[in-house]
Amino acid sequence: MNEIKKILVPIDFSDYSKNALRYSISFARTFSAEVCLIYVIEPMIYPADFSMGQIAVPPQEINFNNRAKEELEQLAEKEFGPDLNVSVVIKSGKPFVEIIETAAELDIDLIIIATHGHTGVEHLLFGSTAEKVVRKAPCPVLTIREPIKGFKFKA
Repeated sequence: MNEIKKILVPIDFSDYSKNALRYSISFARTFSAEVCLIYVIEPMIYPADFSMGQIAVPPQEINFNNRAKEELEQLAEKEFGPDLNVSVVIKSGKPFVEIIETAAELDIDLIIIATHGHTGVEHLLFGSTAEKVVRKAPCPVLTIREPIKGFKFKA
């Protein structure tokens, strides 16, 4: 089995994703792995008019990127100790696409992602970023669902 050297953890600042981040800390310590946190900013799409179709408007995109990076760095500083190697990545686009591309670009060994557990109509309308990542990722994906059961690390 290959070693786990790099772990990618998508963060959307929900409690679900923060719990997946906490779960990844144990993996990182166990395998002495680097953790990369990724946050994806979805561009807002507004209908301009019927002749032009929809257009993406990047309102204060630089501001969003800087704010997201600050928040992600604060979260990393709060959750990870000084003994772990953590980096942050901010992307703009469709979350599942950016997560998959980043995993390939950074040669990630494992993705740890939260699933919100949407079902029924909500799942049909919104789909699941985690599900799309599982289907298309270039590496193994561990999905974390609340409540966390099963494999636990020793503290």
